[in-house]
Amino acid sequence: MDNKKEQLDAIQDIRALMERSSRFLSLSGLAGIAIGIVAIVGILAAYLYMGIAPNSEPAYYTLALNEYGEANGPLYTFLMADFILVLITALILGVYFSLRKAKKQGLPTWDATAKRLLINLALPLVAGGIYCLILLYHGHLALVVPATLIFYGLALLNASKYTINDIRYLGILEIGIGLTASFFIGYGLLFWVLGFGVLHIVYGITIYFKYEQ
Repeated sequence: MDNKKEQLDAIQDIRALMERSSRFLSLSGLAGIAIGIVAIVGILAAYLYMGIAPNSEPAYYTLALNEYGEANGPLYTFLMADFILVLITALILGVYFSLRKAKKQGLPTWDATAKRLLINLALPLVAGGIYCLILLYHGHLALVVPATLIFYGLALLNASKYTINDIRYLGILEIGIGLTASFFIGYGLLFWVLGFGVLHIVYGITIYFKYEQ
C-alpha cells in the first residue's frame, strides 16, 4: 500500500511539474476583479460625459457618429482617451496582481511559457485593433464595440492553451457577447459593461476561490 501511495504521489508531482513548465499559472483572480471594476468605471465616465442614461443608449451612437464626422470632435476624443486610460490601468493592475501571486506561490513570472502566452494573446488583439481602426476610418463606429469583444474573446481562446482552462470559457463567452452585440448595436456600452466588466468580475471571483484559497 505504501509503495502504491508513493508511486501515486510521484506521478502527481511529475504532473504538477509538467503543468508548471507548460502553462502560465500566475494569472490572478484579483486582477480579473480589478480589471472588471476599472472597465465599469470607464464606461460610467462615458455615460456621465454624454449626460445620458443607459436606457437612452441609441442616442450615444447618433451623437458619436455626428461628432466623428466632424474630424475628431470632443466626444470622439473623450471616448478614445477614456478607452486608452482604462486599457493602460487594466494592464498595470493585471501585471501587478499576477506578479504578486507569482511571488507568493513561488511561480516563475517570465519564462518561455509566459512569452508564448503573450504572443498568442497579442496576435488577435493587434489584428482586432487594426480592424477597429479600419472601422473608424470608414465611419462604422457602432461596430467597434462588438469587434473589440469578439477579437478579445479570440485572443483569450488562442492563449488559453498556455494557461488555466478557465480562460477558454471566458473567451467563448466574450465572443458570444460580441456576436450578440452585433445585432443590437444601439446598446454597445451595455455590452461592454457585460463583457469587460461583469464577466471579468465573475471570472476573477471564480479563479480566486478556485485556485488562490
